[in-house]
Amino acid sequence: MESLRADVYEIVSQIPRGRVLTYGRIAELCGWPNHSRLVGRIMRSAPDADLPCHRVVNAAGRLAPHFPGQSALLEAEGVRLTLAGKVPLREYMWDCE
Repeated sequence: MESLRADVYEIVSQIPRGRVLTYGRIAELCGWPNHSRLVGRIMRSAPDADLPCHRVVNAAGRLAPHFPGQSALLEAEGVRLTLAGKVPLREYMWDCE
C-alpha cells in the first residue's frame, strides 16, 4: 500500500498548473485500474501541503466535497468551471503520456 501511496503522490506532483487528472486516471497510471476510490482516500490524507491536490477531480469533473478552496485554487490557475461547478475535462485534462 505504501508503494501505491508513493506512486499517487508522485503522479499528482507532476500535474501542471491549469490541468487536472481524475482519481480513476491516476489509479490507471499507478497500475491499479478500477481503484479510483482508493486513490481518493489516499489523496484525502495527503500530508504534503505542496502537493497540488486541488488538481484532482472525479470522472465527471466534480470537485472534492471536503475541499472548500479547491475551486479558487483551480480558477487562480486559469481553469474555468462550468455553471454547475465542474471542470470541463475535455479542455483541462492533462494528457500525461
